[in-house]
Amino acid sequence: MSTKVAIVEDDAEVRRLLERVINSAPGFRCACACDCAEEALRQIPAAPPDVILMDIHLPNLSGIECTAQLNELLPRVPVVMLTVYADAEWVFKALQAGARGYLLKRTTPANLIGAINDVLQGGAPMTGEIARMVVQSFQQPAPGSGDESNLSRREREVLELLSSGYTNKEIATRLNLGATTIHSHLGRIYDKLHVRSRAGAVARFLKIAEPRPPQAWR
Repeated sequence: MSTKVAIVEDDAEVRRLLERVINSAPGFRCACACDCAEEALRQIPAAPPDVILMDIHLPNLSGIECTAQLNELLPRVPVVMLTVYADAEWVFKALQAGARGYLLKRTTPANLIGAINDVLQGGAPMTGEIARMVVQSFQQPAPGSGDESNLSRREREVLELLSSGYTNKEIATRLNLGATTIHSHLGRIYDKLHVRSRAGAVARFLKIAEPRPPQAWR
């Protein structure tokens, strides 16, 4: 079965280009191509795709607001932001809204398809430039520990691996724990950090954690 990709992009030329890239990739097809958030909120929940590519700046309702609403309606469908903006504030806002990846529009077709496969495997794909910028933010001293201070040692270990791009399965292997145990740890982490997704937890952690060297960004 083909991987179904929904596109939300207001620029007609870019939208057509993305459609061609998706439809020409073996095993992929464009499920729908929407030119605004309002159309996306009507079409996408009615026939959920496997992944959503979302422009960050849309007319009226923004891509970040659209992502937050789609994340409520379709929590299991990953959203990857596609934008021309390499800005830390926008990255964190997108992640907090529930986006699971952040790519620049100049990403090559091959890397775009690779990123879609990555996010479907539980990864958090980011263009290299974006990843370096996020890592630099991660390495800067934070103003305070906030709710992160309530995390147990094991929860912090899980969160650090999560923020480094590891999937649940890889975290379980590295910590020699079962998948169910990792799932339970993540549930408690989400509750303590007041977030609803792994991307939200990573964004929160990057803002409040003490500076530590990242282990492996995707």
